Amino acid sequence: MRLLWVSASSREWYDAVMTTTRAVGITRPGGPDVLRVIEREVREAGPGEVRLAVRAAAVNPTDIGVRQLGVEGQPAPWVPGMDAAGTVESVGAGVEHPSVGDEAMAAVSPRRPEGGAQAALLVVPAASLVPVPRGATLEQAATLPMNGLTALHGLDLLGLAEGKTLAVTGGAGLLASYVIAIANDRGLRVLADASPEDEQLVRSFGADVVLPRGAELAAAVRQAVPEGVDAVFDTALLGRGMFPAIRDGGAIAVVRGWDGDDVEQGIRIQRVMVGTVLDRTDWLREARELAERGVLSLRVADTYPPERAADAQRRMEAGGLRGRAVIVFG
Repeated sequence: MRLLWVSASSREWYDAVMTTTRAVGITRPGGPDVLRVIEREVREAGPGEVRLAVRAAAVNPTDIGVRQLGVEGQPAPWVPGMDAAGTVESVGAGVEHPSVGDEAMAAVSPRRPEGGAQAALLVVPAASLVPVPRGATLEQAATLPMNGLTALHGLDLLGLAEGKTLAVTGGAGLLASYVIAIANDRGLRVLADASPEDEQLVRSFGADVVLPRGAELAAAVRQAVPEGVDAVFDTALLGRGMFPAIRDGGAIAVVRGWDGDDVEQGIRIQRVMVGTVLDRTDWLREARELAERGVLSLRVADTYPPERAADAQRRMEAGGLRGRAVIVFG
């Protein structure tokens, strides 16, 4: 099948050949049972784009939201997934790197018309794709792009200099583990929360101080840092409950939006919108280099074939994952 298509990266029309591929599809808003394996059409790579033969695609909390609410303005079925790893199958005009046959990882938005990353063939802008870290499997690499970008974006917004203090909520989670490790690598003093069974794990990420998780976290942070921390990176969605932990003029990075003003109670609210930085090739490269240096630990909780995508989402919703569930295509 041939049709005219407009490239997301170049905004130019070109003649495209469509190929059929398998994908995880959300047939309607609802629970995990609405997930199905579907056949969908995928086009050739256009100018400035790459087509990736996907081996592994991580399951993230964003996928739960897409499943529950759908994608406004786009007809079902919707394809979830924000990051994938595989082998470059073809490249469009003007793409010098990567080359066909290279192993690469990519970050994409599941809210675009072509859908997200949980598909056996995926077209992405070349700017959103970099080689996988040396020594990493494709399953491990699939856990890195979106969460790596989120961590780097949030830390960039907070703009903390070496020696400043940062509290990270949800310390045992994958995103928090990246934030803790990168902050530690940059010379920040990092406080994080953990349950007793996760305390050593969170210390291994690079947390200088590990505090008990729970309703008294803000008070515990103040006890450890009486003047208040310079900033909070709130991966656990505690929101205003963490304000008492922050010094006057400090900041909080929030990852799922904010329902108030840019400054509240003297605290700056930094909204981390990873969808706006999916083309930050420099940050994707930095995330890869951090993984290669061992700063970031790429944690796969379990792998699932696309036919069991519902089980992967159920496990994520149950909580307690130490890593990411990954959809693996044959």
